[in-house]
Amino acid sequence: MSENSELHYESMDEGEWVLRAQQGDMVAYDQLVAAYQGRIYGLLYNMTSNKEDAEDLLQEVFLKAYRALPKFRGKSSFYTWIYRIAVNRAINFVKKRKRRQALSLDDLDMGIDRDPALVQMSSSDTPDRDIRMKELQEKLNKALQTLSENHRTVVVLHDIQGLPHHEIGRIMGCSPGTVRSRLFYARQQLQAQLVNDRSS
Repeated sequence: MSENSELHYESMDEGEWVLRAQQGDMVAYDQLVAAYQGRIYGLLYNMTSNKEDAEDLLQEVFLKAYRALPKFRGKSSFYTWIYRIAVNRAINFVKKRKRRQALSLDDLDMGIDRDPALVQMSSSDTPDRDIRMKELQEKLNKALQTLSENHRTVVVLHDIQGLPHHEIGRIMGCSPGTVRSRLFYARQQLQAQLVNDRSS
């Protein structure tokens, strides 16, 4: 593809990419993949705790989306639609495998400032921070295993991926109020686990 063609595609918006992809334009679909694969991979990794599984699921998600693209009617954004596919795929995978949930330290750093209990445990910037972060990660992993897939999903989407309540609601097929209540419950459970671990 020529440089002019690349610039032509890059100047298009998501809606134009989707329309062209629906007509069989693989270059347009590649633009959609490039736009969202990083965030989708982050979601899948945090739900499965395994890089290889996340990479396999990423391929499955975009393949499934491509095959289903002719049925996409634009009632939601492509962004919401592809996230919904990824969330459903990840939840099904976790249910089947019951793998141990894990958070990467980088992703934990991205979302740490959204939860007061986590801020308190890792607020000071000292040489011991990496050690504390590792301990916190292990405690979070243990606590996350006690949550249902739906509660774990809202924690990953909101606290790690940074998605707003209404967007998570569209992805998970529930109201923003349901997202808030699930997030509140999940955080209460996580905080209780973290407090118990600190006091023990």
